[in-house]
Amino acid sequence: MEVKQDIFSGEGYIKEFFKTLIDYSPKLISAFIILFVGIYTIRFINRLVKKIMIKRELDPTLSKFLADILIWVLRVLLFVTFISKLGIETSSFVAILGAAGLAVGLSLQGSLSNFAGGMLIILFKPFRVGDTIEAQGVIGTVSEIQIFVTKLISANNQTIFIPNGILSNGIITNFSVAGMRRMDLVFSLSYDTDIKVAKDVVMEVMKSHDNVLKNPEPMVIVRDLTDNAIHLAIRPWTKNEDFGQTSSDILENCKTAFDKKGIVIQPFVRDSAK
Repeated sequence: MEVKQDIFSGEGYIKEFFKTLIDYSPKLISAFIILFVGIYTIRFINRLVKKIMIKRELDPTLSKFLADILIWVLRVLLFVTFISKLGIETSSFVAILGAAGLAVGLSLQGSLSNFAGGMLIILFKPFRVGDTIEAQGVIGTVSEIQIFVTKLISANNQTIFIPNGILSNGIITNFSVAGMRRMDLVFSLSYDTDIKVAKDVVMEVMKSHDNVLKNPEPMVIVRDLTDNAIHLAIRPWTKNEDFGQTSSDILENCKTAFDKKGIVIQPFVRDSAK
């Protein structure tokens, strides 16, 4: 009876605390040793994997994505090992994590769709960082492919974020894959124009421009004959990086050459019935 009273007294609590601490200290010390060693090991593995990926010249986006997944998997395994070493039952903990994961998954279906879309983009590579693409009604250069969104920089330096879910399921036009691009320019000329002379003038303008490729050869064709104009289609090829400036130069140089030859550009005529 005296022993029980001694346990429940203040001095008994202190003795019991230190006894429990001494008995539990080996588990506690070993658990924290595992934790600190595991943290440094994960950092070492992460650096090693990145070096291997760089050496093998893997795609930078894929390398970062795989490294991020690896480090989080290792962190979860380390955490489970740590609490298991402390004596905490891990089976119930894993069950709780599974239930929580299901709940979060149901509430974040859109984000999971974007995550899956990001994986598809990284694996199948419809575009890469640095490519110029058109998707979801916008055109821009791919600046970064993240797990959930893709970042584009437009021609006027606006930053555009497109969710990977809709991006991977939509139509993507990649202007950079082939390395060169064709311009589709149109001039509306008066019916008084000598078509052969106009075509010769345009061909001379295209062939004299340094950025217009010789192969494939540039083309000029009559695209349409409307009620009030001859539509002349101009189709030179150029490298992707020269596309914008070359398009502007061809239009300007053709206008100057037409003026010298007395070729009249037909202004747009609106249908009066409408």
